[in-house]
Amino acid sequence: MSTQQTPSTPSPSTAERPNRITVLAGVNALEGVALAVGGIYLLIMGLLGKLESTQQAETVGITLVALGAIPLIAARGLLLLRSWSRGPALITQIMALPVAWTLLRSQGALIPTGIVLAVVAVTGLVLVLNPATTQDLGIRRGPRTTPDA
Repeated sequence: MSTQQTPSTPSPSTAERPNRITVLAGVNALEGVALAVGGIYLLIMGLLGKLESTQQAETVGITLVALGAIPLIAARGLLLLRSWSRGPALITQIMALPVAWTLLRSQGALIPTGIVLAVVAVTGLVLVLNPATTQDLGIRRGPRTTPDA
């Protein structure tokens, strides 16, 4: 048995992380998981030969899995309050908007999917572009000045 006690308080990074950063990380993780699941689905259907173009399905599946890694890595960076994670998070939200627009202009069940994606992407954009988010991630704005200058 160890003499060390388990701390009852959360780690400092968790205790200091604002809710908007946690929500932004969740949005990115949701998008990353959706891309990865879609890619795995296409890979499986392509390998089983259940789609018209198996080679295209496998290529798109691999691409979607790889693209899903970007928002997942950004989500992890956001949870750890890493300043570099803002860029991939922003790019993910910007890339989601044309996809949402395409889904909104389609027919059937794709329209509600487009609405959900648009809401998620706009929410992510608002959170990632919030000046408080920039400050929380330790990103400086404007020219850097030194105390000697």
